[in-house]
Amino acid sequence: MLSLLHASIQFGGRILFEDLSFMVGPHGRIGLVGSNGAGKSTLLKIIAGLVTPDTGEVLKARYVTVGYLPQDGVTAQGRTLYDEVESAFEDILTVQDKLREAQDNLSRLDPSAAEYMETLDVFGELQHQLEDLDAFRMKSKIERVLLGLGFSMGDLERRTEEFSGGWQMRIELAKLLLKEPSILLLDEPTNHLDIESLQWLEEYLASYNGAVILVSHDRAFLDGLTKKTLALSIGKIEEYVGNYSFYEKERAFRRELLLNVYNNQQQQIKQTRQFIERFRYKATKARQVQSRIKQLEKMELIEIEDQEEEIHFEFPSPPPSGRVVVELKDLDKSYGDDMVFRGLTYSIERRDHIAIVGVNGAGKSTLARILAGVEPFNIGERVLGHNVVLSYFAQHQAEELDLSKDVLQTVDDVAAGEIRTKLRTLLGSFLFHGDDVFKKVSVLSGGEKSRLALVKMLLQPANFLVMDEPTNHLDMRSKTVLQEALHDYEGTYVIVSHDRAFLDPIVNKVAEVAHAGVKMYLGNVSDYLHRKKEERELEAAAHPAEAEASRSSFNHAERQLSDRERKRTEAERRQEIYRKTLPLRKKVEALEKEIEGLEAGKSRLEARMGDPALYRDGDEAKAMLIEYEEVKERLDEAYEEWLRTSERIADIQRGSLTE
Repeated sequence: MLSLLHASIQFGGRILFEDLSFMVGPHGRIGLVGSNGAGKSTLLKIIAGLVTPDTGEVLKARYVTVGYLPQDGVTAQGRTLYDEVESAFEDILTVQDKLREAQDNLSRLDPSAAEYMETLDVFGELQHQLEDLDAFRMKSKIERVLLGLGFSMGDLERRTEEFSGGWQMRIELAKLLLKEPSILLLDEPTNHLDIESLQWLEEYLASYNGAVILVSHDRAFLDGLTKKTLALSIGKIEEYVGNYSFYEKERAFRRELLLNVYNNQQQQIKQTRQFIERFRYKATKARQVQSRIKQLEKMELIEIEDQEEEIHFEFPSPPPSGRVVVELKDLDKSYGDDMVFRGLTYSIERRDHIAIVGVNGAGKSTLARILAGVEPFNIGERVLGHNVVLSYFAQHQAEELDLSKDVLQTVDDVAAGEIRTKLRTLLGSFLFHGDDVFKKVSVLSGGEKSRLALVKMLLQPANFLVMDEPTNHLDMRSKTVLQEALHDYEGTYVIVSHDRAFLDPIVNKVAEVAHAGVKMYLGNVSDYLHRKKEERELEAAAHPAEAEASRSSFNHAERQLSDRERKRTEAERRQEIYRKTLPLRKKVEALEKEIEGLEAGKSRLEARMGDPALYRDGDEAKAMLIEYEEVKERLDEAYEEWLRTSERIADIQRGSLTE
């Protein structure tokens, strides 16, 4: 459906990636992974046509559409939420405008006039077009997506400028999903979602009738959705036929094999150089020396990505606290007329490891701030337990950093004990590499400041941690370091987060914030989601009439499409298209299998060509190079043939071809 061929790009003299090629199938579920700065977002922008590579090209059939969701920076304004999201159906809105115009003309024309009959024919044709475009389902589709992403029915008439940045990204995501492009490019779509919206999006994308390429640091989301992983590393791309967990295991295995080949090549290079130096000035060995020199010049050097040093971080030993760590009694909290908590009574005990969850706007961060003692409340009591030493992290903590200090000084001021000898390694685990540790805080980005504030908090002795979205700006490795440290932590903590893979191994309770209160669930987040599903099923069984009414209102527009004649016509049309495209689709399948075989053969040849032993036999090496060029040439031809055949299928499906 889409192919990237031999793409290369560089910025400021630094090669970001070089000679990248891969293919995206019609229903691909692809995770795009790599370290920060590897070029994942740039690659998505190239596929979306927003960035032009220095070399290479993106090939796609004419019918293929691409939709791109950036990480941030999207703002909608000037319309209601419903009107903004409705704009995704541009083709339907255009036909509706024409239909209204025809209707106005009919009201003014003489029914006996010829123009009236012509306009009536146009009116009928426009109605048929709306049926073909599924216009009657438009409202139900909009409501389904908006409700799934966490908006309420009351939000539909709110102005878009009233929504904050996170909700703005949800609006953009809703529009993108409703446009239903052939290929969805999603750059960190989970950053602004709560746990229920995240679960809905995963289920929606699993059944999406198109391809999805996804960049995310949410392991559970990647594992649940993707079937293939593309890994960007040192300017190259590797393909793994599996999800993120499969990629991690397979990557370690491949690295070990590559390391063996690398070591063999280095040994071969060493021996060759020793031979050259030893016999450089000996006339009887001149031809052999020149042969060795040429051999070195032609050798394709194997690159190994630097292995990041593993670090196991331990929190400073916390002083023991009393059994009750903090207690809230009959607490009311409101912002003006908006009541967040009423009569809240809630306590946290020693060694509780709690995840705070709930829909956005329910009051998760407000609860975290009240527990941390930084948020005032209207009435009630907050009682801190005996000998409790509290440490609090939230995104705004970054604002309290000393701008005059550098990164290393900031953490060195609070570190104590053996960890001081590993501060640079610890900072590297939180994405401060090399000379980054000497950057002044004043020049750091918002994300860098948040990570630094988190490291600073982790180094301070405390027996009660309150953390609000600590993983927002972390990569997989950073999250693993933090997760392992929390797993071994002997104190108490509460974490506001929607990252299931991060939370599941380290929490033993889930606090759901909803309906001006807090409800406690035992177990981890997966247990909580299972219990919520059971509660919904029990509620539906207890009130079948209400459940049926809800389903009926949601599907009302769909039931309007139950016209038998239209269904019969559509069935006949589908059968005709199926008959015409069957041989072409078989050809596409055969080409895709051939391409897969050629890609595998190309990879095997490249691996063989990376073995220094090959070049000891000049004839064998030459033959392999010829075979490699032939495989590459046939691969390009197969891609072109696949593209032409796919476009012909699309033409038939659009009805532009006849018998």
